[in-house]
Amino acid sequence: MNLPADFQKKYLDLLGDDAPPFLESFQKEAESGFRINPLKEQIPHFSHAIPDMNWSFYGKVSGKSVEHVTGVVYSQEPAAQVVGQVASPKEGMKVLDLAAAPGGKSTHLLSYLKNSGLLVSNEISTKRSKILVENIERFGARNVVVTNESAQNLAKVFPAYFDMIVLDAPCSGEGMFRKDPDAMQYWSVDYPSQCARLQKEILTSAIEMLAEDGELIYSTCTWSPEENEEIVHWLLEQGDFELLDIPKINGMLPGIGLPETARMYPHHFKGEGQFVAKLRYTGARSKRRASKITKKVSREQELLWKQFKEANLIGDVSGRLEAFGSHLYLVPEELPDLSSLKIARNGLYLGECKKNRFEPSYALGIALKRSEVQKSIDLTSEQFVLYVSGNTVAVDSSLENGWYQVRAGGNGLGFAKIVSGTLKNSFPKGLRFQA
Repeated sequence: MNLPADFQKKYLDLLGDDAPPFLESFQKEAESGFRINPLKEQIPHFSHAIPDMNWSFYGKVSGKSVEHVTGVVYSQEPAAQVVGQVASPKEGMKVLDLAAAPGGKSTHLLSYLKNSGLLVSNEISTKRSKILVENIERFGARNVVVTNESAQNLAKVFPAYFDMIVLDAPCSGEGMFRKDPDAMQYWSVDYPSQCARLQKEILTSAIEMLAEDGELIYSTCTWSPEENEEIVHWLLEQGDFELLDIPKINGMLPGIGLPETARMYPHHFKGEGQFVAKLRYTGARSKRRASKITKKVSREQELLWKQFKEANLIGDVSGRLEAFGSHLYLVPEELPDLSSLKIARNGLYLGECKKNRFEPSYALGIALKRSEVQKSIDLTSEQFVLYVSGNTVAVDSSLENGWYQVRAGGNGLGFAKIVSGTLKNSFPKGLRFQA
């Protein structure tokens, strides 16, 4: 790998004797990792756990595997996994992931929240927000809303609202050079300073959204002090913040001049590049009651959903029922009025009300456990291959007609109808593949 000459000079000056092994590490293969999803019912055994980290493993997973398709695993390199672990939100918290795509941090945060509280997962890029929705849907969480907004617009809706905000900030991406060499073409000596200006703009809005005693987790995938320690100093200069210590594990090093923060270098930490800081807001905040506006559900829609629930589900799923046209969603109760924002996914998508019937969504079938559905069918490995490629599947002809939760590897894979011994295919067309 041919690193930019100015990049090499910068880190020879910054790291001194530690620079040669740091620069040599770029000639080695990037480290891969993944996390398991504690929200799932059946999780197979995996080896090569990452020490002292929750749900974390070294290695690669196939995007065509049962475990990936059912959301049991999420690919994420080891250093990036540190951000969610540093955050470790408590159950019931209101959390914002401010720059969330493709979804690694958000799904990690959801692992801690365990379907309680609220996660607002935001991505300003419309294209990337669609990928974010897909990854969160596969994860099967019920307490998340995906927005497609600027930080400034979010701050107008969520003043002094969040118990925790995670910002994995847009940055110069130096820590991704080994994983994605194309990132080097954007790098220049001035690029980190340009990124720092954008990071301050985003953080200015993030501060407005922090509740009293709220925590801010700031991270980048770069080693540039302009985007890391200098940003933390800038935050502390704003007042009303205290810096919290991050335990250094697995070769993590203290930040430059800020020992509470953490740096990950590939020649010390088995992963790519990352910087993380954790701060607590110490200023006073007046509590504001957020207004709620419910998207009205018609009497017919409510009846169709009720009939489907009684015929196919066990118990109830918590949340506020809302309608967007013919589509029904369960929205977290903690959510304020979002009518001024662009929404990519408003809570758990339940399905669509059609003429005299309700059709359950793929997302609902992914999210529900076996104990929450009246009828389910487990696919064999051969049937899984047929199903994900868009084919119907022959099943026991004695099975009664109707909706079934489709399951693979012991976990939900959506809903589908059985008609006269044939499992109709309801796997989303945009997700189908040849296994």
